[in-house]
Amino acid sequence: MIGRPSLLVLTAASAALAGVANAVGMAGADAPVPPSRLGVAIAEDGNARDKAATRRGRTLDLREQAVRAAEMRLKATADAAATPPASAANAAPVPDQFDELARIYQAMKPAAAALVMEQLELDVQMRVAQRMRERSTAMIMAAMTPKGAAALTMALARRQAARPAKTTAAAATGGASPALPRTR
Repeated sequence: MIGRPSLLVLTAASAALAGVANAVGMAGADAPVPPSRLGVAIAEDGNARDKAATRRGRTLDLREQAVRAAEMRLKATADAAATPPASAANAAPVPDQFDELARIYQAMKPAAAALVMEQLELDVQMRVAQRMRERSTAMIMAAMTPKGAAALTMALARRQAARPAKTTAAAATGGASPALPRTR
């Protein structure tokens, strides 16, 4: 008759069984675990966010490139306007580039135009603003920072204050230019 197994035999059998189970578990660990629905949803959401961030980054890069190109064009325009032509007799009349810039800024949304316009030199801002319609200038200045709007306002006011002085000088000479004789 077989008696009850001893505790030592039971412990050895359970250790052997645990070793076999452990080996089976390690062999199956290399097999891919099918993802759950929650895992798939999280991965898709992460991918969508990555794609959206990439698109936003590209958009910002394009905007930055456009602003740099506009700054370079404006600087070239300002440099060309600041340098006098080599000979005034041979120079053909060039349409005022500030008129073209004024039309461009008037066509833009005021908030976008204000952002770009504040980056320009004050002299360029003033020349462009003088050639714009008053309503467009007002809407752009309203979208500017208070400091930028105040600086442009002061520059425009100084320019307007200088003009009446010229008109009074012309009125004192009778409105005639000094090169032309006055006829009665």
